[in-house]
Amino acid sequence: MTTFPKREHIVSTRLIDLLFGSGSKALVAYPLRVVYRLVPRQQTGVEAQMLISVPKKRFKHAVDRNRVKRQVREAYRHQKEPLVAAVPADQCLLIGFVWIADEHTPSTIVNSRVEKLLKRIGERLKAEG
Repeated sequence: MTTFPKREHIVSTRLIDLLFGSGSKALVAYPLRVVYRLVPRQQTGVEAQMLISVPKKRFKHAVDRNRVKRQVREAYRHQKEPLVAAVPADQCLLIGFVWIADEHTPSTIVNSRVEKLLKRIGERLKAEG
């Protein structure tokens, strides 16, 4: 069973700005949009770091935003291994999941969309490197 330790969370403002700045790539699988970017590993020390954004514009109540974040976090945690294996040895993959729907989605659909996005990112990484 894989885990999702604190060191795999993006918490640095500098890394967040880097992730959402120019040069990042994005994919969409409704209800999620994913933004990702490769950076040199010495900046982070791990293979991949991730953040989840659920805008207050989409869900007014924190309990709803937290539920969505929990769904995405669990889906990522269970399916991250093949993606981490595709990251080059000297690089770190920064990933940002952004929720773009205005309604809740069942966990099975969230799982399938996260899996689809991670596979597409992995394929692109292998094609580039």
